[in-house]
Amino acid sequence: MTAVAQVVGVDLGGTKTRFVLTCEDLTVRAGLTRPTPALDGADAMLTTVVEGVRELVRARGPVAAVGIGTAGVVDHAGGRIVAASDSFSGWAGTNVVDVLRAELDVPVVLENDVNAFLYGERSGGAARGLRDVMGISLGTGVGGAIVLDGQLFRGRLGGAGEIGHVPGFGDEMCTCGQRGHLETLASGRAIARRYRQHTGVDVDAADVAGLARGGDPAATRTLAEAGQGVAQAALMVAGILDVHDVVVGGGVAQAWDVLGVHVRSALAQAEPVGGATITIRRGELGGDAAAIGAAALARCRFALPVTSGRAG
Repeated sequence: MTAVAQVVGVDLGGTKTRFVLTCEDLTVRAGLTRPTPALDGADAMLTTVVEGVRELVRARGPVAAVGIGTAGVVDHAGGRIVAASDSFSGWAGTNVVDVLRAELDVPVVLENDVNAFLYGERSGGAARGLRDVMGISLGTGVGGAIVLDGQLFRGRLGGAGEIGHVPGFGDEMCTCGQRGHLETLASGRAIARRYRQHTGVDVDAADVAGLARGGDPAATRTLAEAGQGVAQAALMVAGILDVHDVVVGGGVAQAWDVLGVHVRSALAQAEPVGGATITIRRGELGGDAAAIGAAALARCRFALPVTSGRAG
């Protein structure tokens, strides 16, 4: 263990991998981003992680542990990928922890990326201090995570909280092959697709947000549909788990100024069970949330010191 107990957090996504070097209060001391070779197989992705961690070590000194957040269903205890989307080639079944621990010679923890996002926000972001909270990540796809009584709730198979793939959100085909999931309304891909359906114009989700800010009615309609879906998801969670705090992150959340208004409007029209108010807010840690959360999880798992600051 090093004197300052530096820990690297990694957010391994479908297009890019983000690395942050954190100190004991989870402040980011250094960071770097590398393309993810997601279609080149597990060996290529693991090599990217190893090289990124080693680059930070060369620049800033040794680390005490590494935390990895990645998409898919994760066996947290066993350190392997149980299931992955078609954005990743040869990723399912990979024992990430065994390989990285042998290569880096430090303890490694593996977690689902949205679980890591929510843990990061609870450690020092928008969910800090909340005992029960739902996290929804709106990116290329839609993911979810749950903290109950201050602890991540993963479920028996590690898939708890995956609100992005629960039916009841229309009838469009989802990327997973089933229909009517929240991902068909509120993901970046879905927002771009639905705007194209309304207008025949090809743009990405960020463009749709910009058009909505300028008053474009089709863009406003598209984001209203997405916002209504997010609100419906929050109502489901409130009704089933009695969780009334929700934190929204991911790339689409950068459009919260024009998306959040529709979420709140939809919530105002549908009182949750028991009448408690649902509080829904944008995450505060931005693109580093999952990487910071992965680092925080590593500190917790390996009993590394945490000081006052972000960690809570």
